[in-house]
Amino acid sequence: MRNEEDVKYLKKFGENVKAIRISKGFTQQYLADSLNVEISQISRLERGILNTSIINIKNIAVALEIDAGDLFKFQ
Repeated sequence: MRNEEDVKYLKKFGENVKAIRISKGFTQQYLADSLNVEISQISRLERGILNTSIINIKNIAVALEIDAGDLFKFQ
């Protein structure tokens, strides 16, 4: 079970992924295809429902053409 702080962190992370994705002009489908996952997984990640792996974080950064650390730059 996740505590409230973890839930907030996952939501902020997901919102940041979404903001970066949109700023790059990429669709959820593009990101899903780049990661070889279903679009529903991207949706759950961006809504803060999915706690993803370190490898997926690295692959998200590659697909978004950013440094992985940028995915964690949020308030």
